[in-house]
Amino acid sequence: MAYIERNEAGQITAVFESAQNSTQEFLSIDSAELIDYLTQVSSSNDARKVLSTSDITLIRVLEDLINTLIDKKVILFTDLPIAAREKLANREKIRGHLNSLENLMGDDEGLL
Repeated sequence: MAYIERNEAGQITAVFESAQNSTQEFLSIDSAELIDYLTQVSSSNDARKVLSTSDITLIRVLEDLINTLIDKKVILFTDLPIAAREKLANREKIRGHLNSLENLMGDDEGLL
């Protein structure tokens, strides 16, 4: 999501990664209106902000794609470069740790 600022005519004038005092409206990264603005804007900062936000979601998509290819035995984990294997393994460890912490914090009354 990208937070946007509009002028009186309703046109996008600025894009932010998070809500600002003047920006409460947000658009999907895939919004045609946002893409049009970014391709016509002279400031590359707005485009960088949107790409940065998009990168985070794309990373997760690629991670899921790699795991699917491994699960379906299209590629082997060992086919990946060592650096990629280490990064994927570390992310999986961190995600597993976060999931276990979230489970600890759940409201499961059956534990008491």
